[in-house]
Amino acid sequence: MGPGEVIDIGREAVWVLLKIAAPVMLIALGTGLTISLFQALTQIQEMTLAFVPKIIVIFISLTLLMPFMLATLMTFMESISQRIAGLS
Repeated sequence: MGPGEVIDIGREAVWVLLKIAAPVMLIALGTGLTISLFQALTQIQEMTLAFVPKIIVIFISLTLLMPFMLATLMTFMESISQRIAGLS
């Protein structure tokens, strides 16, 4: 295994990380922006208003996106396993 293959595995790992994390982070960003806009329009400055809905939305999105995340990780692990098996 040469340096090029190691760099390819690292690059693929970063893409898998982005594929898994980006949807949840974008959903959290949208929820935070919506709550901030609501707070600015109504002038409600309650700290729990920012955190509780965001936690609930992130939990729901993680629950709904879990099959996609697992499929992505399994595909990545299978490709790594095939590369390891190809070394012998």
